[in-house]
Amino acid sequence: MATFARITPCLWFDRQGEEAAQFYVSIFPDSRITHTSRYGDAGQEIHHMPPGTVMTVAFELDGHPFTALNGGPLFRFSEAISFQVNCDSQEEVDYYWERLGVDGDPKARQCGWLKDKFGLSWQVVPKAMYRMLNDADATRANRLMTAVLTMKKIDLHELERVYNG
Repeated sequence: MATFARITPCLWFDRQGEEAAQFYVSIFPDSRITHTSRYGDAGQEIHHMPPGTVMTVAFELDGHPFTALNGGPLFRFSEAISFQVNCDSQEEVDYYWERLGVDGDPKARQCGWLKDKFGLSWQVVPKAMYRMLNDADATRANRLMTAVLTMKKIDLHELERVYNG
């Protein structure tokens, strides 16, 4: 019997759920597709999907559960929600930024945010940025925030330079 996490993000796609799950699983370690279900005859007057079409794809990214739903063109992603990828190094920032951003919207990139080719927003940031932003020294934290606001992909080395004055 399948086990379920208490909270699982469900991502609504038109018909690209399986492709998106495969794309995300190829990027993150400790990731896999765990189950694919298909539309049947029931409810066809509502969902209008041909029987046999992929309905949902359950997958894990870095051990966290997700569901991709092929629900049709009714809803689209917006920047109101994004997934943060907290990175240990600039090399990790570069890795996730380049892979998640492939064929994404180049205009939707600022302060570590990007939009992938499916329209989903991600924020790729170094963990050290949060430590620096929360510094009790407001002058250092403000210098850092000013630098972050000028960046698309976060440059940890530049942040450290600005932070240290």
